[in-house]
Amino acid sequence: MKSTVEQVSPTRVKINVEVPFDELKPNFERAYRKIAQQVRIPGFRPGKAPARVLESRIGRAPVLDEVVNEVIPAKYLEAVRADDLRTLGQPEFEVTKLEDREVLEFTAEVDIRPEITLPDFSDFTVSVDDVELTEAEVDEQLDELRARFGTLSGVDRPAENGDFVSIDLSASVDGKEVEEASTTGLSYEIGSGQLVDGIDDAIIGANAGETKTFTTKLVAGEFTGEDADVSVTVQTVKARELPEPDDEFAQLASEFDTLEELKGDLRERLGRVKKMQQGVQARDQILEALLERTEVPIPEKVLEGEIENRKHDAIHQFDHDEAAFAQALEAEGKTLEQFDTEVREESEKAVRTQLLLDTIADAEKTSVNDGELTERIIYQAQRFGISPDEYVQRAQQSGQLTAIYADVRRGKALAAVVRRATVTDASGAEVDLDELFGTDEAAEATETAAVETPSGELEETQVTDEAAKSADK
Repeated sequence: MKSTVEQVSPTRVKINVEVPFDELKPNFERAYRKIAQQVRIPGFRPGKAPARVLESRIGRAPVLDEVVNEVIPAKYLEAVRADDLRTLGQPEFEVTKLEDREVLEFTAEVDIRPEITLPDFSDFTVSVDDVELTEAEVDEQLDELRARFGTLSGVDRPAENGDFVSIDLSASVDGKEVEEASTTGLSYEIGSGQLVDGIDDAIIGANAGETKTFTTKLVAGEFTGEDADVSVTVQTVKARELPEPDDEFAQLASEFDTLEELKGDLRERLGRVKKMQQGVQARDQILEALLERTEVPIPEKVLEGEIENRKHDAIHQFDHDEAAFAQALEAEGKTLEQFDTEVREESEKAVRTQLLLDTIADAEKTSVNDGELTERIIYQAQRFGISPDEYVQRAQQSGQLTAIYADVRRGKALAAVVRRATVTDASGAEVDLDELFGTDEAAEATETAAVETPSGELEETQVTDEAAKSADK
């Protein structure tokens, strides 16, 4: 086999492959065996008809098709490995010459990882917020802890913000009932913002047994973006009673004996969170600076795929009803043109980010060990509210384990850049990045917090027979 590579653009190549028929003997043998199993020929058991008999019965063309479909993906991958190409996405095949018993020639155009010149990481300087901790924030954390141990009691008064109510809901649009917006016995915390706009204003001040009406714009379902008349009946009103913040509560809610010890622990935890936030700020600013200073050519086919994925995900929420999707955008004050522009900008940034971080990871020789991969799996499983085993099973079924590994590797690569940068707080004091990155919490914050990357992984192509069948024969 002979292969040459033509650079079509900084992000795309054309691979020219020439395969003499002398190399295809094993492929022909497999093709004959496969076809013989599918063709019934009198006097021969299935799979036992000789090649010359098969060709006399069905012709040479089906055999050649079978061989070409098998050979092209295999020889393509062989050429990719020989030239050490970092391919992205699926190639576009074209058979340029097929002389039976002589030679097969084909081309494959495919996107590749572009060459990226990285800046000097030690030149980066960013400023993050000061770590400021107030007693009001500590008290807020204490109140949240008290709420976990609170009890609900019925009250004989109008509903107030923060109360828990049991409500019945019904809605209609132009007199037509909206079934998905109707329910009974729904428990709701006033002020939580978990239901439609306008419901809190309607409920506050209502007594048990009282019905209120209001108008709101629906954000999902058949009538997305349309005004609906909503009726809400308050069945019960309950207030949450919080335990007194004293030593007895500290002993109930924690391992501490006194309230002051509990507040001291909350204060320390809040301080760690704010330091982690400094790390996240530094990471985000340095990533933006990297993207500004580095030229990252974007493979057009990869960008098109990312745009398509994002649009598909957006409209999928509306059962692919384009009219309903357009109404939802209108409710947000957006047009389809604005949405398309935003998606393209986000996609371009996501593709550039991933290509850049992959290049940094290669330059830094970044690797991921089993413990780091397990930590990410546990983190992701907690986000989705499932067990790590179930998350791994789903990832295996969807082929996403490689993507998880790649994300961890990119996070580590970016963290390595942050460590080399100069980071100061708003007061001008240098932030101790070794201290930030030395704790598990900080590492998780800076390495696993979301970095905008493509929804589809940019990994080396795995060519299938289906891809080969798209070749222009």
